[in-house]
Amino acid sequence: MAPRKIAVIGAGPVGALAALYAATRGDDVEVYELRTDLRDSTTSPLNFTKSINLALSERGINALRSSGNSALLEEVLKETIPMHSRMVHYRNALGNTIEDSQQYDVHGRFQRSVDRGLLNKVLINELTKLPNVKLNFQHKLTGADFRRKKAWFEIQTDKDAVAGRRAQEIEINFDLMIGADGAHSSTRYHMMKFARMDYEQTYIDCLWCEFSMPPSDSGDFRISPNHLHIWPGGSFMFIALPNLDKSFTCTLFAPVSTFTALEQGADGELVTFFDRHFPSVTDHISPDELSTQFRRNPHLPLINIKCAPHHYADSAVIVGDAANAMVPFYGQGMNAGLESVRTLFSVLDSHRSIGDALSSYTTRRTKDAHAIADLALINYVEMRSSVTSQFYKLRKYIEETLYHYCPSMGWATQYSRVSFSNLPYSEVIERSKHQEKVLKTTLATGLLIPAIAGAYQLSRVPSVQRVLRRAGS
Repeated sequence: MAPRKIAVIGAGPVGALAALYAATRGDDVEVYELRTDLRDSTTSPLNFTKSINLALSERGINALRSSGNSALLEEVLKETIPMHSRMVHYRNALGNTIEDSQQYDVHGRFQRSVDRGLLNKVLINELTKLPNVKLNFQHKLTGADFRRKKAWFEIQTDKDAVAGRRAQEIEINFDLMIGADGAHSSTRYHMMKFARMDYEQTYIDCLWCEFSMPPSDSGDFRISPNHLHIWPGGSFMFIALPNLDKSFTCTLFAPVSTFTALEQGADGELVTFFDRHFPSVTDHISPDELSTQFRRNPHLPLINIKCAPHHYADSAVIVGDAANAMVPFYGQGMNAGLESVRTLFSVLDSHRSIGDALSSYTTRRTKDAHAIADLALINYVEMRSSVTSQFYKLRKYIEETLYHYCPSMGWATQYSRVSFSNLPYSEVIERSKHQEKVLKTTLATGLLIPAIAGAYQLSRVPSVQRVLRRAGS
């Protein structure tokens, strides 16, 4: 069979991985990216921030592992820092500063902090080694005819921009276009002219601003590097993820009204706000630098996008944020996007017809994309407030105890299924609802008191075993 011509729109992590999957199958791949070479440190990301950390977990790792490039995963993992737990910073009722380390997984599994730019660099470098891949930067998708399988691009060179010249336009042919060009996807925009697409876009009442916590004067990390640090504030929160250079990338998430008040207030009011709600942050980011970064860095919205279908006929498919942009509070945006690539190509491999494969992919993936988008919204409430709740801690303890001592019954926490398994997201929600029902029933009847005292003894009770098996199935 002759090689297919695959046009990948977007050279971010998801697009680059899609290009690798296609190239290793012998397809002729052309990647088109709006920005300049993403390996260049001067290239501005589309969200106008210079650095944003990502949490790499099992789904993303599995997608990299399944790419057909045995060295790729090892190279990526070199650029990551393990985060074994959350470190929750808050003040108790007595006003004392508390640091509460909450392990992600009772079996020791962990998330990895990775810089988006470094990850992108590794993936693009792998693409440059392949003779059947062509990278095209500064190419803007301006039109597509998905029936005739043609597309048009403007080549936006820096020289043309300086001289005020009109961008050159080119036309290409393709067998399949894969749109991985982000939440404001041009591929999706043009595909909607052909597909009968349901589309839902929601901005949540939250803005975010990025901060940088520098290394200490001695060149070391200022706070524990193997944690994802969270300062919950009820309706807002501050987080910090470690970098290889021993700095931390930090983010303030807060309602629009909070940002408006801080923007209109004096610098001292910003520092007071941080000292009141995020204890010790100003010990690690000086008040002057905190104010400078808040004024300098953009205050950006968070968007949630759902759409269906994710394809048109046998000519186009969208993946990653182009198909299902989500808020970042489950750390699954990139992982879900990479998993979509793995799922897409596994379906393409198992069907003779591209059209049948894409139809199957949409049916399979849409419900999972919608499920993780919903979970990410729910997890924002947990991160900004529930993590300090005694009820939250009790439920977490019970679930993790059962998860640890009763693995044969299929019991697991929702977080472990999302972050440390490849179970479809929609099935994660179904199993979690079963377990929640069991927990409420057994707590009401007192059946979990033995579990709290010792889940090993509980696991030997036949009636409870049957209930747990049904919950875990």
